[in-house]
Amino acid sequence: MTNEEWISFECIEIIQPLGSFYVGCIDFKDLTKIAYSDMLRITRHERREFEEYIGIERPLSPKRVAQLQKYVNTIDATFPTSIIIHLKSDDVEYDEASKTMKIKNNKDVAKIIDGQHRIEGLKEFSGNVFKLNVTIFVDLELEDQGMVFSVINLEQTKVNKSIVYSLYEYASTRSPQKTCHNIAKLLNNREKSPFKDKIKILGRATGRAREALTQGTFVGGLLPLISREPMIDRDKLKRKVEIEEATGSEERKLVFRNMFLEERDAEITKVLWNYFAAVENRWFNAWYKVIPGNILNKTTGFGALMKFLPLAYLHLGKPGDVVSAEAFRDIFERVELKEEDFNPEKYKPGGTGINALFEDFRSQTEIYGD
Repeated sequence: MTNEEWISFECIEIIQPLGSFYVGCIDFKDLTKIAYSDMLRITRHERREFEEYIGIERPLSPKRVAQLQKYVNTIDATFPTSIIIHLKSDDVEYDEASKTMKIKNNKDVAKIIDGQHRIEGLKEFSGNVFKLNVTIFVDLELEDQGMVFSVINLEQTKVNKSIVYSLYEYASTRSPQKTCHNIAKLLNNREKSPFKDKIKILGRATGRAREALTQGTFVGGLLPLISREPMIDRDKLKRKVEIEEATGSEERKLVFRNMFLEERDAEITKVLWNYFAAVENRWFNAWYKVIPGNILNKTTGFGALMKFLPLAYLHLGKPGDVVSAEAFRDIFERVELKEEDFNPEKYKPGGTGINALFEDFRSQTEIYGD
């Protein structure tokens, strides 16, 4: 074969109990050309129970691909972990002396064991250089391929979202994520705050009796009121590129966006403080006590309250205003729900309960928004 029919790159051999594999550095253009995802469908009657999976890689998530297609073009995009592929020996040659791997420059010769979303994301990369570290298995039995996949996706601990959000604190530039993290910390630490000691800042309980929400849940509720695409906003701010204000109907959804752009984080915090102080005043025990059967101060109640916040806020003022706790209190006084109503039988865990409680807030206050 000619040089044009091969992709060549530096590679080293690794020997572990499973056997030998190879680790190298390959250009994204080459990998996106030769890699494919194997979506085998194996039934109970065709394989042992171990092999009942949809391919080695999970089915593509369009949402995840879309996120990565944007992410790869940000200023600090990186995929530091290895993409894992499998090849047949007919399609690959390894030269031990020169530490060089050669792979046939053909479409669909490298089966993806782990990394298909990253590869799909890179198909929209607009830059010139994006090298990837790649792990290559050759002639691995299907069962061993499945074992590698299971180790990656079942044995390794996933990173807690609360910890991820905490890391934004160390960034030197502003971002929606950093602002939300800082607000969570302030509300959790400040005396007389309705969130005093209620947020698990790193997502783990510290033993405080009032802890009811993870930082990930808090930030996840606040971010959508500041940005539709926080990753893109963060990238633009890091590049010192002006980002767009919210106008018209968009401003009525992203009610805190322009305050964030004007660096009025303290006033966003004040609105949240006043809003949840009104909740605490209306249903003190249900908000204060962390006990089984009470959902108001947990994910379901918080999710519904954050969904209702823009409606209540805009009913009382316009984006940018700092609405008082007394004004919010008048709205919650219209709600007929009693403290004992905030239970998981009435409001099921998850999105169903959040939406049901939100609809009760909306209908009982007769605040429906636009």
